[in-house]
Amino acid sequence: MRMRAKPWAGPELDACPFFLRGPQRMKNHWLEWFPHKQPLYLELGCGKGWFLAGMAPQHPAYNFLGIDMKDAVLAPAKRKIEAAFGDHPIENVALTAYDIERLPDIMGEKDHVERIYINFCNPWPRPRHHKRRLTHPRQLLLYRTLLSPGAELWFKTDDDALFAATLQYLPQAGFTVFAQTYNLHALEDPDNVLTEHEAKFLEQGIPIKALKARMEAVVPEADRPAI
Repeated sequence: MRMRAKPWAGPELDACPFFLRGPQRMKNHWLEWFPHKQPLYLELGCGKGWFLAGMAPQHPAYNFLGIDMKDAVLAPAKRKIEAAFGDHPIENVALTAYDIERLPDIMGEKDHVERIYINFCNPWPRPRHHKRRLTHPRQLLLYRTLLSPGAELWFKTDDDALFAATLQYLPQAGFTVFAQTYNLHALEDPDNVLTEHEAKFLEQGIPIKALKARMEAVVPEADRPAI
C-alpha cells in the first residue's frame, strides 16, 4: 500500500532537535551526538515510533536511535515520541532517514551499538527476495561491523516462515539465540512494548513470535553463509 504524502513531514523533521538529516556524517560518531555517554540501542525500521515512544522515556539510561526510510513515517514518530515525553526533555532519542540495507554507510565499529531491535519487518516471502530480509545472514554480517562484543539482537514478527528462517539465519552469522517464544503475549511480560503492527495483529488474534540473540566473538567457519 502506497503511503499518503505528508507535505509537512520534511519541514517538521528538519526543525526537530532529535532528527538528523544526512546521517553519513555521523558514522563512528553517534555516541558523541547524545548529551549522555551511555549504551546505544538501535531500532531498524522504527516506523511511526510506537516502540521508541514506549522504550525511551522508561529507560533514560540508554540512548535510542531509530532509522526508517521515509519522512512520512518519521514525522509521526517524532510526534509520538514528543507526546510520550511530555514536558520532559528528549535527550536519549535520535531519528534519521536512511536505507537500512546500507547501514554501514552511516554506522561503524566505533559506534558500539549494544542492542538492535527489529520489529515486524517486511517478510519478503518470495525466495528471490529473501536476501532483503533484515534478518538474512547478509544483513546480520553487516550488523556485526557496528555491534559491540556480546551485543544483542531482539526480534519480533507475526510471520511464521520468517521466524523459522531467522532461527536458521542467526547461527550462520555468529549469533546464539538465548530466548525465543511462539506466543509472546502468553508470557504476559510487563516489559514488552507494543508496536503499531503488534497491536493490530493482537486484535486479529495472531500470535507474536519473538527471540533474543547474542553476537558471538567469531562466526564459526562451518556456519558461514555463502552470500
